[in-house]
Amino acid sequence: MKLVLLRHGQSEWNKLNLFTGWKDVDLSEKGIEEAKSAGRKLKEAGIEFDIAYTSYLKRAIKTLNLALEEMDCLYLETVKTWRLNERHYGALQGLNKKDTAEKYGDEQVHIWRRSFDIAPPLMDKDDENSAHRDRKYRDFPQDVIPDGESLKLTMERTLPFFMDQIGPSLISGKNVLVAAHGNSLRSITKYIENISDEEITSVEIATGEPIVYTLDENLKIIKKEIL
Repeated sequence: MKLVLLRHGQSEWNKLNLFTGWKDVDLSEKGIEEAKSAGRKLKEAGIEFDIAYTSYLKRAIKTLNLALEEMDCLYLETVKTWRLNERHYGALQGLNKKDTAEKYGDEQVHIWRRSFDIAPPLMDKDDENSAHRDRKYRDFPQDVIPDGESLKLTMERTLPFFMDQIGPSLISGKNVLVAAHGNSLRSITKYIENISDEEITSVEIATGEPIVYTLDENLKIIKKEIL
């Protein structure tokens, strides 16, 4: 069976070099083309998907839909979950990465961005951009909605979903497409590739490039390919 991880195409805030996190920004024109290109690559690879998973954020949802349209697979069963949302960047969301590095220092910003278990400064729950005020999460228990996350905390929500839904789909023989975000996909990559806490800090996932895993019945990697 095959598992394909697809990071969303470039977003408007990626283009502006802003911390994005849970902010629900749209794809840029380049991002739209990246998503379509990913779909064409997957079609050329001849992979027939049985189910797809994505987040609650429009940049991932649109990437999935654009890719599926290129594959003539818009009918595909799709599951949306907040557990595949991007890592919440807390009070950094909306800030320019370069300006933030100039203010706090490159080393501190690198720690906030890439360390495994250190979260950025938390966002105030009353902030106008807080997920606590977002209609998408209005029925969620308040203590479930994050105000800032490390990769470790991100994994604490993505991996249970992988174990409960994505993994069983794969084990049943289905080919699975996951369109999500840099850090939610890094958390899955860390698990299936058995990457250490130290090594994961240097793992990058490019926008719009499908990562294709061929897996055995125990979800062990037989082959990995980037299209």
